[in-house]
Amino acid sequence: MSASAVLTGPLAFPLTAFDDDLALDLDGFAAGVDQPVAHDAGAVFLGCGTGEFSALSFQEQSALLARGREAVAGRVPVWLGVGGSAAQARAGVAMAQEGGADGVLLMPPYLISGPPSGLLDYVRYAVDDSSVPVVVYHRGDGVFTPTSALGLLDIPSVIGLKDGFGSVELMTRIVTGIRSAGGDRARDFLFFNGLPTAEVSARAYAAIDVARYSSAVHCFAPEIAMAFFHALHDGDDTTQHQLLSRFYLPLVDLRDETPGFAVSLVKAAARMRGHKVGSVRPPLVEPTPEQLDRLSGIVDEGLAVVAQRGAA
Repeated sequence: MSASAVLTGPLAFPLTAFDDDLALDLDGFAAGVDQPVAHDAGAVFLGCGTGEFSALSFQEQSALLARGREAVAGRVPVWLGVGGSAAQARAGVAMAQEGGADGVLLMPPYLISGPPSGLLDYVRYAVDDSSVPVVVYHRGDGVFTPTSALGLLDIPSVIGLKDGFGSVELMTRIVTGIRSAGGDRARDFLFFNGLPTAEVSARAYAAIDVARYSSAVHCFAPEIAMAFFHALHDGDDTTQHQLLSRFYLPLVDLRDETPGFAVSLVKAAARMRGHKVGSVRPPLVEPTPEQLDRLSGIVDEGLAVVAQRGAA
């Protein structure tokens, strides 16, 4: 079955659970993986941005993949985040393939940037001779031009591009350039909206053929994430508006108060709802008591919209 056939529905990015000493808690992690799968996630992406990729060791990533595959038990595809230095990215892709991952999300290089040709070489070097499907993350030091993005079609295992940069104009140029290239590769190439709280921009991205998106909200409130997903695909503008105005936009306002809250707030909300995920690793920080109070109110508002929608 092709990746385009299975990577449907909201894509879940489970949290990486830690214990009180910030050591990996694989039991808590496994429970957090099962939860989105049980609530209709289209796939799980382990150890990625929401899963604190930058805070994990290579050995921890490998452990997450093994335990995550066990928890999923073949119900949905299991993808793994890899990347960093060229050597780490290459080793990560190889480890993911050997560990049975259905695909990898290739994070951008860090601490250094290069020209578009160098970015393509980074992807080629990371992929090497592996056959595991790769989606390249377009963000940070890994922002592609329309021309360099077109070059991804020449790397057979690269099947898609995930946008975390946030320029609709640039993505329009990239999507148009790749789709215009012709052939099966160009037609089947996948595009993903990977912006934080992607539901806020989901309608705009769907309009430029980037309908797939990642949902961090699925980690702690799958009821809200699925309600928005169905409202978007059913053309239910009323529910979309209510969820955006009462839940998603207030959540974004709170998220933007502190660097790293795209992860910290998700973990805090998951703990509020009884999930054993622990705290975040530094340099991320936890919300203040006042921010936690606001977060609780925002989540309650989102759940209220879902309840009203169900009662209608």
